[in-house]
Amino acid sequence: MTPLRKPTTAMVLAAGLGTRMRPITDTLPKPLVRVAGKALLDWSLDLLAASDVEKAVVNVHHLPDQIIDHVAGRVAPRVVVSDERDGLLDSAGGIVKALGELGPDPFYLLNADTFWIDRDIPNLDALALEWDASRMDILLMLSDLRSATGHSGGTDFLIDGAGRLSRARGDPAGLIYAGAAILDPGLFTGKPVSPASLNAYFDAAIGKGRLFGKPLDGQWITVGTPDAIAPAEAAVARAGRR
Repeated sequence: MTPLRKPTTAMVLAAGLGTRMRPITDTLPKPLVRVAGKALLDWSLDLLAASDVEKAVVNVHHLPDQIIDHVAGRVAPRVVVSDERDGLLDSAGGIVKALGELGPDPFYLLNADTFWIDRDIPNLDALALEWDASRMDILLMLSDLRSATGHSGGTDFLIDGAGRLSRARGDPAGLIYAGAAILDPGLFTGKPVSPASLNAYFDAAIGKGRLFGKPLDGQWITVGTPDAIAPAEAAVARAGRR
């Protein structure tokens, strides 16, 4: 296996309505909600910068001008906005729309409402080291329940000894999709620019035996509702990153 040269491009999904974060998101887009003094979007962008990502494509829809203004001066990584104010495209549709900016090489994908605290090696670097294009279409970052803050649901995937994933279907021994991945852009070539979920791509990759995962080393934090902010800030404080 030849390790992937670390992706230098990323997609950050930031176009959601943030309905579960109301009333905060009535006037503020969810990616700009602050945790420990930093906007959620900046937690994602800083993680990308720490792994030498040069360009991040950020899609916007809800209160888009606030996000556009917020990232205007960002240089590490440089931010390119993919504007979806005319209609939400969901996770996969947003990638298809941004494909020209993402380029032909594998890219990182991050959700703007989750982040993590690295320990020794940046988790995005470790993800790149795990990537094997001969076996994988998608490589997901995963968290176990013990390492998760703010997660109120069940598990998403089971992982075998080779790192191959299947759906957990409620199995408490499973792992959570941690909102970060490496994807082959060829999966999206020729697809229509229309609403589509990444879950369909995950299932297709499972069917081909080409969906893989890597557990993160650190603390994973998700902020989906207003009452998740305080636990997130406490987790950051415990890690000494305030």
